[in-house]
Amino acid sequence: MKLNTLPSTKLNVSHVCLGTMTWGEQNSEAEAHAQLDYAMAQGINFIDTAEMYPVPPNGKTQGRTETFLGSWLKRQQREKLVIATKVAGPGRRDWIRGGRTDLTREVIAEAVDTSLQRLQTDYIDLYQIHWPQRNVPMFGATEFDPGKEKTGGPSIREQVEGMAAMIKAGKIRHYGLSNETAWGVCEFQRAAKELGVPGPVTLQNSYSLISRNVDNDLAETLFREKMSLLAYSPLAAGILSGKYLNGAQPPGARFSLFDSLGVRFRKPLVPDAVAAYAGLAKERRLTLVQLALGYVASRWFVGASIIGATTMKQLEEDIAAAQLSLDADTLAAIREIQTRYPNPAA
Repeated sequence: MKLNTLPSTKLNVSHVCLGTMTWGEQNSEAEAHAQLDYAMAQGINFIDTAEMYPVPPNGKTQGRTETFLGSWLKRQQREKLVIATKVAGPGRRDWIRGGRTDLTREVIAEAVDTSLQRLQTDYIDLYQIHWPQRNVPMFGATEFDPGKEKTGGPSIREQVEGMAAMIKAGKIRHYGLSNETAWGVCEFQRAAKELGVPGPVTLQNSYSLISRNVDNDLAETLFREKMSLLAYSPLAAGILSGKYLNGAQPPGARFSLFDSLGVRFRKPLVPDAVAAYAGLAKERRLTLVQLALGYVASRWFVGASIIGATTMKQLEEDIAAAQLSLDADTLAAIREIQTRYPNPAA
């Protein structure tokens, strides 16, 4: 398994990161532990979770994923693993801290302590803001709407101060952002420089063959700010596994079970784009999974691809596929399809 050193850190992470958001909803604790054991045996040392998980989120299951990871983590050699988790952003989840999700210094500190308890560890390697405090288009939205602006709330400067305090206390080693824009990343970095404290080291955004918002201004931002992308949904929530081709709705699959999930991956041009990539994969004697994960792994700004699965068969296939290097001709053929379908899931 290839290891990457995340810029501005000493974190050597496997370029495949194990995602966890199905644990506690579609996967039991025993299944979660089996996935962890298998992933470790394949050389994966990087695990990503969140206080909000599992997905779809609700008050009954919230925090269960971290708890499942914690019951496994307490039996491991902690120093050999890189654990990432996230603090929920404002709104959306009223059951988290009774609705206290504004990213104040106090909320960040409380959220860190709660995650540490569930994870049964003394420190978090990478602590991420799950989504921005401010009004931004995200989760498939494409247009900024000034009409949704709200006054008040903690500033980016205060959020940086909160993260710096946790680093100083030894509770987190580094922090990152998620579902963030280029403007937001630059503002975090500017505030950190003004304060003389560490800035964010990673950005966790959706990235795949059909969701390519990172390729433009965010890619430049990552380059200039010396940051890495942690690509979530590299299989577009399973769309790029091919299991939904031709309108199929396999029983037990996420989009079959949960109608409200993955709205961005249900946009009109997505099926045509996926069919084109499936055709290319067949032509190149690859699976669609190999094509999709190989493409994400080829991108220069990607520090790790976050891969989750509900079955061991899926996990085995995905981990193997994510280590495949695509040849130049295949990458060129992908670019040709991208001219027809530049960013169908946005």
